[in-house]
Amino acid sequence: MALIFDYADTLTSRSVSLTFVKGLILSGGAGTRLRPITHTSAKQLVPIANKPILFYGIEGLVEAGITDIGIVVGETGDEVRQAVGDGSRWGAEITYLSQDKPLGLAHCVLIAQDFLGVDDFVMYLGDNMLEQDLTELVDRFIVDRAASSLDCRVLLKKVANPSSFGVAVVNADGVVTDLVEKPENPPSDLALVGVYFFSSVIHDAVASIKPSPRGELEITDAIAWLSGQGLMVDHDMLDGWWIDTGKKDPLLECNRLVLGTIETQTDVSTTVDESSLIAGAVQIGARCTITNSVITGPVVIGENVVIDNCQIGPYVSLGDNCVLSDAVLDDSVLLKNCLINGGGRVTSSLLGRSSSVSGTSSSGTSSLMLGDDSIVELH
Repeated sequence: MALIFDYADTLTSRSVSLTFVKGLILSGGAGTRLRPITHTSAKQLVPIANKPILFYGIEGLVEAGITDIGIVVGETGDEVRQAVGDGSRWGAEITYLSQDKPLGLAHCVLIAQDFLGVDDFVMYLGDNMLEQDLTELVDRFIVDRAASSLDCRVLLKKVANPSSFGVAVVNADGVVTDLVEKPENPPSDLALVGVYFFSSVIHDAVASIKPSPRGELEITDAIAWLSGQGLMVDHDMLDGWWIDTGKKDPLLECNRLVLGTIETQTDVSTTVDESSLIAGAVQIGARCTITNSVITGPVVIGENVVIDNCQIGPYVSLGDNCVLSDAVLDDSVLLKNCLINGGGRVTSSLLGRSSSVSGTSSSGTSSLMLGDDSIVELH
């Protein structure tokens, strides 16, 4: 299923043609930083604005013209397969690649070698969210790859806390000269964003490196191997925001950012009574009932949601079949089938599927992170 891209290279005034056919999305991590949610759910399927995080990555690759996609899955593989299916809803073809243990990003490339073959590919971390469209980044790599001996491009972003990330050192020519994984004394403030562009030579690299002290095959070591062999590794800078959604607070921040882009839309089957007020950008799904409530956008509400005598928003995502009564809720993500019944304010919260919260805390305000099927009575 080859995709042929033809571009006019304005710098050299010649036509460039290259086959670029594969995407590799990593969706196998255990998600320990999002527990208890991830005890029972894949971290890549936690929703942002009521859409699983993983879906944003798939959509980004497809919009960039990449429809032959491998997804590396681990212990939550069955849930990911059920949610994503065969990819036809996006016009994509999905191949699932099982990783028995989370042994590193380079290990994901190692087990995907048969799927990737000799093709160039984009590797994308499934729990990352980017503001920038992938299309321009993919197009630029295709053109530059055809015009030079480029074998790898990393996507970088300046960050305030580089010791929390893989960090790149770049020379005056834009060539990556060093990569360090979460250094105590960062040599730069250029963090590796979870998007990588590779030629097939990366397979030689991942086969040549040894596990790191933490027992994983590090993609930074594989890229450093390429540089050590005299192969070209360069970089592109990310425009806009980038968020690793692996923790609650960054996930909520990402929810706020995505909700900030929505437009108002209400399904015709939904009922909003005359005593309710809806202000700002609010999306409401089918068969919802809203009575005596104030909804302040941006807010996304799923299907079959009941809201009675509540103040909801801003920055709230409510999954399908949630029921809220006498509640004050803002800056939160509720997965499907949640129940809130109480007079206190719930804020900065992430509630797993079928969670139940009732009562009012002594302070009047609660910030919660609950796994699926949790029951909480506030006092």
